[in-house]
Amino acid sequence: MAYNREIYAKASSEIKRRRHEAEIDRKLRHDEVCLKIPEILEIEREMARTGAEAVKAIGLGSSADEYIEKISRTNLDAQAMRSKLLTDNGYPADYLDIRYTCPKCEDTGYIGQNYCDCYHELVRKYAFEKISGATPMKLSSFDDFRLDYYPSRLDAESGVVPMEHMRNIRDFCVEYAKDFSLKSGNLLMYGRTGLGKTHLSLAIAAEVTKKGYSVIYDSAQNILTRIEKEHFGRSDSSDDTLSEVCTCDLLILDDLGSEFQTNFTLSAIYTIINNRLLASVPTIISTNLENRKLEEKYGERIASRIMGSYVNLGFCGNDIRQMK
Repeated sequence: MAYNREIYAKASSEIKRRRHEAEIDRKLRHDEVCLKIPEILEIEREMARTGAEAVKAIGLGSSADEYIEKISRTNLDAQAMRSKLLTDNGYPADYLDIRYTCPKCEDTGYIGQNYCDCYHELVRKYAFEKISGATPMKLSSFDDFRLDYYPSRLDAESGVVPMEHMRNIRDFCVEYAKDFSLKSGNLLMYGRTGLGKTHLSLAIAAEVTKKGYSVIYDSAQNILTRIEKEHFGRSDSSDDTLSEVCTCDLLILDDLGSEFQTNFTLSAIYTIINNRLLASVPTIISTNLENRKLEEKYGERIASRIMGSYVNLGFCGNDIRQMK
């Protein structure tokens, strides 16, 4: 799963901080114990000496087996003596052990050549925080999607009862998030401003991120601005936004159609949509534009890919933002 390099760097930094903090904590406890029980130092010197001798003896071959066994017994006796001294003085036997946040990898982030679960958990955590910090995600859960804002009478223009229609769309989005995988389909959420498109797309983003998938959620304008700055060398960042939005597990492109349009942005939108279709990775687009206006704004090449490869979810009702 592809995440922003910033996310990986932050997770690695946290792993390193945890290990450093565990080592400092162990040193403080060791200093405390040595002041109270000076004999500990002599025992530890013996443990270090026998450990070094055992390492040297390994190079002597099979003839050194008996000697290594003797050294090992001496080292184990020293460890037992240290534990007894600790317990005799009111400390737990393991008081001088390093207390890692993750005992499995000892706060290295790795188990063998593979990342530890603790590292993956941090990556997911920071990815979720990044999206949450940039959006009102905490205000946009499925449980908070209120159907009572939608009319319960037949709408003459759309020919549907908005409350029932939007209940179906909400339930569809709940199932989409629940069953999300890299094989999930693409969604086009369209309709006038203030009908809940952002709310439901954010709710999907929250649930999918919790599952451990990489999600990029942002407005089309913000994404295209970053791509343009990076392309023309006007950005101080080393990020490759175009690559990230083309390869993340789920891209949610919010408010498509509100961006300032140029030949460059049209090309970038085509690249994003087409590359993700070719890679078969899911995309969610929200827009105020219906199909005909999408084609008018972006041309047949882009509009046909969206209309032909996305599940269309038409939002209806009254502007909820004004009602609130």
